[in-house]
Amino acid sequence: MINFEKRWIQKIKDNSDHASANKLIEKYYKEIYVYVYKQMLDEELSLDLTQEIFIRMLKSIHNFEGTRSSFRTWLYRIATNHCIDYFRSKHYKSTTRINLIPEIELVSENNVELSLEYKEDYEEIQLLLAQLSEEVQKIVRQKIFLDYSFREIAEILDIPESTVKTKYYRAIKQMRIRMEAYRNETKQI
Repeated sequence: MINFEKRWIQKIKDNSDHASANKLIEKYYKEIYVYVYKQMLDEELSLDLTQEIFIRMLKSIHNFEGTRSSFRTWLYRIATNHCIDYFRSKHYKSTTRINLIPEIELVSENNVELSLEYKEDYEEIQLLLAQLSEEVQKIVRQKIFLDYSFREIAEILDIPESTVKTKYYRAIKQMRIRMEAYRNETKQI
């Protein structure tokens, strides 16, 4: 399959071959969509962002050489950067973040409270993530949403594994402290 992938990429680079572009997109569309959806928890937004990611990929595929990383790794780097860009955007910051989690039929009052708590936690986590440096966001998002090992993240970002671990655990600690402060503020209200 990798040989097919290399041929598709070369055909796209050489003469903007639409059939090859479609095959490449078809191969990775579902997994990129799932990765984006895990972060957005919104079907329509995830579809839009996934489409934008593949547009970015096609516009920059001429820069892909395949010597430093696989195409899949390169594509996930584009997807991660695009998600980070979205969470930093004025659109995200200015919109009310209502309806991030699809409505679920809830059976009891406890479920309603749990759902609202989860939604608030999700929103707060996304806000906290958006405040981190781009490199730290990449580390946290790849660890949490892609379940990459520290070694894989280190290879992708071309930094020592010990640096990845340090930055990850420091970010998680900061986020926990901020979440705790947020929860204490909301309890007082």
